[in-house]
Amino acid sequence: MKTCLITCFLAFINVLSSQTERHLIKQIDSINSSALSYYDNEQYVMSFKSFNKVKKISDSINDAYGKSFSNLYLGNIYQLMNEYGDAKRSYLSMLGPSNEIKDDFLLAKAYLCLAILEKNKGDKKTVISYLEKAHSFISKSSFNTTNNNNYTSAQKYKLIFDIEIELCQYHIKNSSLNEALISLVRFEDTLTKATIETSYFTSHYNYLFSLYLVKKKHYNNANIKLNKAIFLLEQDHVIKEYHTELLLNVYKELSIVYDSINDRDNAYLTLLKHNKLNEAYLNKEKHEHAAIDKSKFLIEDYKNELELANTEKLLQVASSKKIKNINFIMAMTLLLLGISLITIYRSYSSKIKLTKTLEIRNEELELANNEAVKSSKLKSKFISNVTHELRTPLYGVVGLTSLLLDNNSLKASDSKYLKSLKYSGDYLLGLVNEVLEFSKIESEEIELKTVSVELEPLIKNIIGSFEYKLKETTNKIHLNFDKRIPKYIKCDNVRLSQVLINLIGNSVKFTSNGNIFVNVILKNSNLIDDVDLRFEIQDDGVGIPKDKFKAIFENFTQLEQSNINYKGTGLGLSISKKIIELFGSRIELESECGFGSTFSFNVNFKIDNEGIGKEQIRKVKKKVRALKNYKILIAEDNKINQIVTKSLLEKGNYSCEIVENGEDAIDALKNNMYDLVLMDINMPKMDGIEATNIIRGFDLDIPVIALTAADIDDFNLSDKYKGFNGIITKPFDNYEFFQTIETNIELSKKGVLNQKRT
Repeated sequence: MKTCLITCFLAFINVLSSQTERHLIKQIDSINSSALSYYDNEQYVMSFKSFNKVKKISDSINDAYGKSFSNLYLGNIYQLMNEYGDAKRSYLSMLGPSNEIKDDFLLAKAYLCLAILEKNKGDKKTVISYLEKAHSFISKSSFNTTNNNNYTSAQKYKLIFDIEIELCQYHIKNSSLNEALISLVRFEDTLTKATIETSYFTSHYNYLFSLYLVKKKHYNNANIKLNKAIFLLEQDHVIKEYHTELLLNVYKELSIVYDSINDRDNAYLTLLKHNKLNEAYLNKEKHEHAAIDKSKFLIEDYKNELELANTEKLLQVASSKKIKNINFIMAMTLLLLGISLITIYRSYSSKIKLTKTLEIRNEELELANNEAVKSSKLKSKFISNVTHELRTPLYGVVGLTSLLLDNNSLKASDSKYLKSLKYSGDYLLGLVNEVLEFSKIESEEIELKTVSVELEPLIKNIIGSFEYKLKETTNKIHLNFDKRIPKYIKCDNVRLSQVLINLIGNSVKFTSNGNIFVNVILKNSNLIDDVDLRFEIQDDGVGIPKDKFKAIFENFTQLEQSNINYKGTGLGLSISKKIIELFGSRIELESECGFGSTFSFNVNFKIDNEGIGKEQIRKVKKKVRALKNYKILIAEDNKINQIVTKSLLEKGNYSCEIVENGEDAIDALKNNMYDLVLMDINMPKMDGIEATNIIRGFDLDIPVIALTAADIDDFNLSDKYKGFNGIITKPFDNYEFFQTIETNIELSKKGVLNQKRT
């Protein structure tokens, strides 16, 4: 009877204990459910408190599952709070209870979490060891949910995929490409066996494979994998949060791949997609960080409360310490605030002083700038006036000598002297033009013009202009002109001539008893629109030292050689270099002291396919001009220039009359009929501009051409020249002189001259 009573009592106690334990397990499950809900909703403080409660209850009844599960999420929360030491202790605390109940899923989860925790600071072997252990445990776990109701098949597959993703990423990051390939193959095998939806993990697999291919520099294959990943990720209309993170990484990597294969457009477009998606993701991440930051202090406070709850004495000590810390922080804050205020005040004072200094400096700079502008305008005006004053007599010198040289009855000695005179005049004119050209280039006023040019005769004429200088230096010039070059091209013949004259003149100057080769070579042509030409000026003169290559293209720089006197301004090569750059090319130099120099440049020209027709028209116009005796009025005050202009017009079969000022020109036009007026700008009594404006009051149809030695760059833009139909600058090219006259007379006869006038 006694034994029976004891047995019944023990059975009752056991039943009571079992009921209490079951009640506590139900309580654990309930709290776990609430804690998970708090965790998912980013209420980390409530989640932390709940899991600590689960841990405490599980310890009291030795519930291994409760201990493992609570430690798992406590570790996750610690990791979010960047408390890695506590996180590691929580994950390690999972291992014993999980082994006790042989829960392979929780063991795999624990080792995966430890690997993730250690991968940024742990050694490679430890991380790989944790990941391989995690993979081993999850591989043991049966994927049949009937064997273990705690986890679904989807949960197990997600875990194994997470482990394989971490393995692949870690191997690729550490450039262990052989191990990475093995992990990728294992990942692919798992995908084929999976019984759940795998589009996200397939996308992740393609992304990881692309990282591997990039490491191998197989960019095109990586491109295919990344686009496949994007296609899979964008299948869903609503992209999940973890999909967004992967998609961001894929877009970023794809942009890098496009850039590596020089596909800049797609790289840019992909980066735009990344940035657009990243905005929303960053806002979400910002919100999460805010929740974490908010929870950090509260969790720490809760931990402190747990630790200090044992005795009131410890609590008082901690409170006192806390108050001291707060007081210290407040004192330090006040101190820092005071220092900041002092710093701000000093900075403000310095800023005011600096502002005043800058205002003074700005005023000084503005004054200096105004003075510089005035100086520049004065310089330009001075150069313009000087060149006008120099060109006027030079026009007479060059013109008269040219007319005298055309006289076949000259003695040989007289012809020689005249050629010397013409050479001196041309040389002086060249110096004046170089100074003027330098002024234009410095003020960036040069614009290339396009006219039809027969290139070979142009170059032959340029070479012919060096005849006297060649005799003086006993040099020979040889022209090698590629016969495949089209007859007519479109270019700025004046600027091209200027460059060739400078370069040939440079070779003639630095060569004695030698040879100069002018080579014009066809590089490439489509024979329809464009032609690429190479110009080479080669000599066997003194050569140029390599350390002077850069200096000779600078302004006012000349090559210094002992016992040799080289005349010039030192501007020729500088001007040539800048004009060639206007052509869209660059000048090249090859030289060696004692073995000569080669200057070269390449230029692309348009082919003038209508040039031959224009040539025939010019011949017809020349015959017509011979039949028609047009009458021209010359308004010119300089006697020599009167003689030169009149002689040139009479040689061209024009008749002409001369007046010496604007008033006489007006009277002549009122009393006589003329076909055209050549009007000098600067004349006594009345200048050409005023006279032309008066003429337009009673005659709108007669062509009036400005014939001046001044360099007028704003002729087509300035209002004061609106009465003129064109400009001829002295000294001029004879062909352009007659072409301008003929064109304006023809337009006048057709009644369309007013449409042309500026």
